[in-house]
Amino acid sequence: MTSKIVVIGDVNGQFPTVFKKVAALHAKNNFAFAIIAGNLFTDPAIATEEDESNIQFLISGRIDLPLTTYFALGTHPFPPSVVQKLESSEDDSLCQHLFFLGKRTSMKTSEGIHIVALGGHLDSNIISGPSKDKYPPFYGEADAKELQNAGTADILITSQWPTGIRKRSNVDFQLPEPASHSCVADLDYVLKPRYHFSTSGDRFWEREPFFHPSGKEENDGLFPITRFISLASYGNLGKQKWIYAFSLDPTASHPISIPSGSTICPFALSTKKRAPPTSIGLVYEDSHRGGRFSKKRRTARGPLDASQCFFCLANEDIATHLIASISDNVYLTTAKGPLPTNDTFPKLGFPGHMLIIPINHQSTLAAIEEEDRNATYTEMQKYQSAINSTVKSLAGEDFGSVTWEVSKSSLPHTHWQYLPVPADLIQKRLVEAAFKALAENAHWPEFEKEDVGDGFGETSDFFRFMVWDPKKPEDESTSFIMRFDEKIKFRSQFGREVLAKLLRLDDRLDWHNCGQTHEEEEENVVAFKEAFKPFKFSEV
Repeated sequence: MTSKIVVIGDVNGQFPTVFKKVAALHAKNNFAFAIIAGNLFTDPAIATEEDESNIQFLISGRIDLPLTTYFALGTHPFPPSVVQKLESSEDDSLCQHLFFLGKRTSMKTSEGIHIVALGGHLDSNIISGPSKDKYPPFYGEADAKELQNAGTADILITSQWPTGIRKRSNVDFQLPEPASHSCVADLDYVLKPRYHFSTSGDRFWEREPFFHPSGKEENDGLFPITRFISLASYGNLGKQKWIYAFSLDPTASHPISIPSGSTICPFALSTKKRAPPTSIGLVYEDSHRGGRFSKKRRTARGPLDASQCFFCLANEDIATHLIASISDNVYLTTAKGPLPTNDTFPKLGFPGHMLIIPINHQSTLAAIEEEDRNATYTEMQKYQSAINSTVKSLAGEDFGSVTWEVSKSSLPHTHWQYLPVPADLIQKRLVEAAFKALAENAHWPEFEKEDVGDGFGETSDFFRFMVWDPKKPEDESTSFIMRFDEKIKFRSQFGREVLAKLLRLDDRLDWHNCGQTHEEEEENVVAFKEAFKPFKFSEV
């Protein structure tokens, strides 16, 4: 069942006015409950007689509060009269309808909404386990860690920000940034809350939603989404947002695909021990670094799962700065160690070597279940066409493109590679000739001119390349396929090998030798995204 909820930032003792405003909103919206995520009361160090008088009015029930309201432990101490009242209460109520959330709380409301709260400042001197005193505005690492046992959360309330929350975000925040801690980030990572609320003084900040990578065992293949919202204080001079209303259905399932406008989770579990790094190159680049895996070694390693896969968003080490676009079923990234350099195609302003990658972790397109396979193949074609349009917008009919795919059940994650090529190489059929010649030299089967779509009808492994002539529509390419079986020692970098020779870039055949700095990679992504913007069909 969907419930309407309202969350408020720092009130700082102005609750008589704030509660009146909430009551007026409640009359129109019928909220299930309200949450004060920041400081409800004035800091006792600067409190006035009027502040204490208002507290007495509140405790005695002379301030109307028409709906259930939970208030968090903020960043400064409670007034003594508030602590005294709470200590004498059996249900953490300060007055009718007003309840203290506690320093370290995991609770479920009558609407079935799971709230987790961690209040106060982190005190690194607290090392003797979880706090036993509920009211001082300090918590220790053990308090945060204990809350991880809550399992999940619909709403997470913290006084301080999670470290790294601005990573991968394009939403500006004017400094100074509020204090942040990795133990709070760990709560986001483990609990995967639907909403995480905090406070930020006189500033409001709402991050793009971020998705937690899908894993069949952990998330049943779904993508939990977290929305982080940091509210400003009531009465701030900049009139920044101090109140946030939304609807929430705790029984609603997480999406099965990544929503547009979201980013991947910016956190990694700080206490998690990572496995030693594996040689990603050996998995994907088997022709120039010591040859293929033997059958014995492949069996010993077993198939890569999504958390280890170089192309999976579930991999914590994925190079997210290379990602240019994410759609529902596919994402687009610039190639690491691209075959061309920035100078190869100067009219483009970037190398143009792109990877079109299904989000679904499967070795071939045909292995994806039908409904997802159809959607995935359609989006891959859309990306291919959109990049063609991008290239044409920058260089007219100077460049066409080649897209190639290795469909092989022993590889971990299917994908397409895309590369611009001079139009005359396509129009003189030199691209087609080069692929055929190198295959013939290797004594492999012949190429056939055939479009096999998503490959579902194929019974063997295959390699295909698709050629686009810029004189034709951007979504119209010519496809060639070579089918092969396990007797063929196929080189997975065959496509790059052909194009390296054709473009006279033989010295860049091995992507390991074509490394760029992180800054250079980011510059290329930014340049591509700017050119790609008019043609993208996804908002990410």
